[in-house]
Amino acid sequence: MIDTHAHLDMSAFDDDREQLFEAMHRSGITSVILPGVSVEQWQKQIQIAQQFDCFFSLGIHPWYVPENIDAAIIKLDAILQQHSKNKRLVAVGECGLDKLHHWSDKQVLLLDNQLALAKAYQLPVILHAVKAHQELLTMLAHFRLPKGGVVHGFYGNSDIAKRYISLGFKLGVGGLILNPIAKKLRETVVNLPLEHFLLETDSPSMAPFDHPQSRNTPLILPRVVSEIAFLKEKSTVCILEQLNSNALQLFDL
Repeated sequence: MIDTHAHLDMSAFDDDREQLFEAMHRSGITSVILPGVSVEQWQKQIQIAQQFDCFFSLGIHPWYVPENIDAAIIKLDAILQQHSKNKRLVAVGECGLDKLHHWSDKQVLLLDNQLALAKAYQLPVILHAVKAHQELLTMLAHFRLPKGGVVHGFYGNSDIAKRYISLGFKLGVGGLILNPIAKKLRETVVNLPLEHFLLETDSPSMAPFDHPQSRNTPLILPRVVSEIAFLKEKSTVCILEQLNSNALQLFDL
């Protein structure tokens, strides 16, 4: 299993990160991608990816729009250039739009610049999308990113999903699939071919519905795989083979 979106560099894991990685390996979780969220966090991400033999992406999350966007983009460009030959760097992001969190034109400007860098460096994008699908789809149609990317934490319907897929994007599925009331997502997983999905957890956030107050970790992935297998009426082996292949292909792992 490959967790394509887990913030294991966050302080929530500082006390037991090594033990968690050991438990992940025992559970068959072979690797993880650490998404970037802010300029201040990039170096810690890179260090942890090196220490624990995993992957990272670099970007600025829409919750952390910097005061000086131009200066932040210059720094992002520089660090992408610095690590352009580093096989652990696999994407630009986490970046995107979030209308529920300090929504403004600055988010659009920040994303526009990051999409331009993804295109320049020929990297896929890890996309954060909350209540902003129309704006995001318009921007993605404009950029036509050659490497596509993933819509992280996807929870939309099949029609929205197909529009992202047509632009070269896959859909990240995590613990939300376990919730019986997540009908749109569950129907989307049933209706669309498996090659369009990726496994993720968004750890430490997005804990499963039956443990809402707990710290989320990649260790829930076997439950997610089992639920997808149930919905698709396929074996877990079949599900794992395809989802792993999807991650390897998109991120060139």
